[in-house]
Amino acid sequence: MEDGFANWANPSSPHAEGRKARKLLEDARERVKAALGWEGEVIFTSGASEAAALALDRAKAGARLVSAVEHDCIFQSAPDAERLFVKSDGALDLENLAEAVQRERPLVAVQHVNSETGNRQDLAAIADIVGEAGGILLADCAQSAGKFALPPCDMAIVSAHKFGGPIGVGALLVRDYALLEPTGGHERGYRRGTENMPGALGMAAALDVAADPMIDLHVCAPLNELPGILPLADPTPYIRPIAMPGMSASAQVMGFDMAGISVSQGSACSSGTMKTSRVLEAMQVAPDIAANTIRVSLGWNTTRAEVERFCEVWLDLAKA
Repeated sequence: MEDGFANWANPSSPHAEGRKARKLLEDARERVKAALGWEGEVIFTSGASEAAALALDRAKAGARLVSAVEHDCIFQSAPDAERLFVKSDGALDLENLAEAVQRERPLVAVQHVNSETGNRQDLAAIADIVGEAGGILLADCAQSAGKFALPPCDMAIVSAHKFGGPIGVGALLVRDYALLEPTGGHERGYRRGTENMPGALGMAAALDVAADPMIDLHVCAPLNELPGILPLADPTPYIRPIAMPGMSASAQVMGFDMAGISVSQGSACSSGTMKTSRVLEAMQVAPDIAANTIRVSLGWNTTRAEVERFCEVWLDLAKA
């Protein structure tokens, strides 16, 4: 990023400095594609929310279909979208999906790894159903890119800070530009706003050095011993929903904060509302359990000692 700021110029400008900035931006684009194993196009954005809005607003598709457990930015970008059911374990109801896609070229949005529960959807099976119906699959990979291989999809949402990169930059991965209506402006006419070249370089650098796996299972292991972990279809180790009988999620958030531990109630983007999770409601989790469930997430730099400390505090709070 320091290199990017030192060589900053508008990458869309035709003068020498602009051409140099463009070369750096395109190098970052190719590195992102290579690191993620993406053979299509990359449109840099300000993050996952802008990528979602771009995809849902500009896709050359018919009806918008979104799972009931999507991130708020999906619902905000497609407020009239039809919602797809999920089962009690968080998995998308594939029978419901197969019925819903029977219309002209639907756009289906599904989160690869859920931002509140950490449940991983079977995107391969979902892609088969959407593909057979002639639809377009948008996979929200903000929580999985850099940690898991990208799933089969037509478009994917990624966010740099989720894999150790800088905040304020992300991308919409597109199999073919022809899937989108151009808006004019930058990024080959598919996004307005000057490109964040230093941020793109930071994003590429984070992917260059991302460990495999990014989150060591040994680090996460202590969480599996807690009695309140909710059952999921395909849980990931680094985002876990944990219920504590007898104590509200908001009280837990405050209790952990006093102990120097940061957790959230629901997704980080909506936790400030202190409302019961819409995701848990969609999974038909009993209201008393949902009200007592917090979201625990681990970063690339979380240590096992920190996880063990969390478990100690959790058990102390549960006894209170």
